[in-house]
Amino acid sequence: MSVIDLENKTVLVTGAAGFIGSFLSKRIIESTKSCHIIGLDCITDYYDVSLKEERLDMLAKFGNRFTFIKADISDKNAMEKIFTENKISVVVNLAAQAGVRYSIDNPDAYIHSNMLGFYTILELCRHYPVEHLVYASSSSVYGTNKKVPYSTEDKVDNPVSLYAATKKSNELFAHAYAKLYKIPCTGLRFFTVYGPMGRPDMAYFKFTNKLVKGEPIQIYNMGDMKRDFTYIDDIVTGIMNVMKKTPEETEDGAPYKVYNIGNNSPESLMYFVETLESCLLKEGIITGPAKKELLPMQPGDVYQTYADVSDLQKDFGFKPATPLAEGLARFAAWYKGYYRK
Repeated sequence: MSVIDLENKTVLVTGAAGFIGSFLSKRIIESTKSCHIIGLDCITDYYDVSLKEERLDMLAKFGNRFTFIKADISDKNAMEKIFTENKISVVVNLAAQAGVRYSIDNPDAYIHSNMLGFYTILELCRHYPVEHLVYASSSSVYGTNKKVPYSTEDKVDNPVSLYAATKKSNELFAHAYAKLYKIPCTGLRFFTVYGPMGRPDMAYFKFTNKLVKGEPIQIYNMGDMKRDFTYIDDIVTGIMNVMKKTPEETEDGAPYKVYNIGNNSPESLMYFVETLESCLLKEGIITGPAKKELLPMQPGDVYQTYADVSDLQKDFGFKPATPLAEGLARFAAWYKGYYRK
């Protein structure tokens, strides 16, 4: 591993108007004196655009430390212009079409962004060499694996959604480019990220929106599911650690590595709902218990996610540890302030 000093460097963060991308950009600027962020996003309407604009407003306060460019990562001309006009040292590719269920009805969006877009990023890192490419993978690559906790050593050849298949493909693409062109590449398999200013298509946010309206919430697999909920600050700390160290070469000579970033502590869906309900009641966002509608398992869903983070701990001395109750309390406080202004 070689250590990267971010001072006086330019970092390209794709998906910068997204949940993780905006918080990462903020943290990089706040924790360095001179690092410049180029934040790129095409601002799709997959979910409420005003939330993306709110995140960009948060970053605009940093003045010339943050430059926003509206572009699609699969637009090779627009992307090449960024690389020719700037000396990019580190790329953090978080731009992607997210969502498991959405991929069942809208496959084109996933091929366009997650496959063609990532290929474009790799080609540019090849022709305009960077010190490190860090990219988002997903816990969804583990599919229906029965062995827990999920280890990056496990076979992941059975995706249960197109979204998962595109993320596994990203890992394969990155490995090939790392081996062929010696581009240091690190993939991060994120586990159910949540927190303030998060994605409205995620369960905790959707549940809250429904509870506010007095509508019942849908709980799949009759509530018998477990998720490794990971708070946004922990995810960002993990990315920051990884960005600053390039991976060692594998046996086949590729400077390549994949890490899990998860809380290493799966919670039952019912406990999650009860904890969210309690946090929302405390903030006065709702006044009574949730109405629950128990439904069967949905296509593309998995029963459990559970991250083995021993590699992350060994290489960086860090593992996510924010308790669910604490993270959801922060989300509820933000939600009250944002939607009840």
